[in-house]
Amino acid sequence: MRFLLYFLAFIILVNANFGAPKANYDESKVPQIKLPNILSIPGGSFTAESALDWNQKVRPALADIFENKIYGEIPPRPAKEVFEVVEASDDALGGKAIRRQIKITVADAKGEKSFIMLLYLPKSKAPSPVFLGLNFMGNHATTKDPNVIMTNWVRNTSTGKIKITDNKPTEESRGMQGNRWPFEKIVERGFGIATIYYCDIYPDLEKYDAAPQSIYSIFEKPLNGAISAWSWGLSRALDALETIPGADAKNVIAIGHSRLGKTALLAAALDTRFAGCVSNNSGCMGAAISRRQFGETIEAITRVFPYWFKPQLREYANKESELPIDQHQLLALIAPRPLYVTSASEDLWADPRGELLALVEAGKVYRLFGAKNIPTMENFKKPFLGDVAYHMRNGKHGIFEYDWMNFCDFFGAKLSKCLK
Repeated sequence: MRFLLYFLAFIILVNANFGAPKANYDESKVPQIKLPNILSIPGGSFTAESALDWNQKVRPALADIFENKIYGEIPPRPAKEVFEVVEASDDALGGKAIRRQIKITVADAKGEKSFIMLLYLPKSKAPSPVFLGLNFMGNHATTKDPNVIMTNWVRNTSTGKIKITDNKPTEESRGMQGNRWPFEKIVERGFGIATIYYCDIYPDLEKYDAAPQSIYSIFEKPLNGAISAWSWGLSRALDALETIPGADAKNVIAIGHSRLGKTALLAAALDTRFAGCVSNNSGCMGAAISRRQFGETIEAITRVFPYWFKPQLREYANKESELPIDQHQLLALIAPRPLYVTSASEDLWADPRGELLALVEAGKVYRLFGAKNIPTMENFKKPFLGDVAYHMRNGKHGIFEYDWMNFCDFFGAKLSKCLK
């Protein structure tokens, strides 16, 4: 019987992918593209000639398209928010940091949801700037710190040595992704670091859309799009940071890797309270130009993860040239705030060249605000720290200490007054 079930699952998987086009990794096969004018309103004749033009006319039009036609409407701020410090230590990470675990409860017309934010802060007299990002396997998986509260429910995984079944985390999984979150090193550089388990906001189940189990369930109005929900979660975490002594809530940097890099970009683009943004290996519908159709495409991402976006995005599968926008315009919505985009040399699925191209094009808007130090495509394999930043790390899809130390260098220079 078990063999039959495995066989049927295999057949379903094969059928789901049958006929799916192979990813293109050949630069010579990238189509000739014409990007939408980043200074113009899509479908209109107005072109911005100043930062004021951009902010008053082009920016609102682009933000509306990304929210209502691509990712999904961002939920409103809930009717009620409660922030409760449920655990605290002034002697964490071997005495180097302050630890706070904050229960964030949000409530609206149809109920309430809660999730916990893990926060480490330097032992500093002045408030510290904070990197804020979601994590993939639960707060406890980001560190071996035994005092970090274990997440109640996590996605099953068979990756690596640690396997999780029945959605139940184990002590063995504590710190399993610690290499992605070098908390001690970040705190030593003068930054705070905060994280929330992303599935506590919107479960990422792949097999079906978990909107009824997500934060969308508390609202009267029907909503969709997991990336919009995760982005909303970052904004609620920022609300909480505004109440925490020691956290400089005016200097919070949205950060994310992969699908959560897409999330960080959308959050920073639409919530201007974020002081900056890091997109790490965010690829398709993140930092990479969709029209290049290199690596992951709209066809591929909406076939496997349709619930991440507005259902209408699927209409542009294999029709990227018909999109009303492209991702360089999402990056431009973060201007003039500091933006860092990263790639990895072996992560062709995320289209590193397309990620840099989007940043180069977004530079046209940064220049409206007075920026002069913008990368070119010649920086494809050379780290660039200017008014915006880019680097390509050698290796595969991931986020590691090397990346984080570069982020600290860049934002340390941008926020130098905060770190003194």
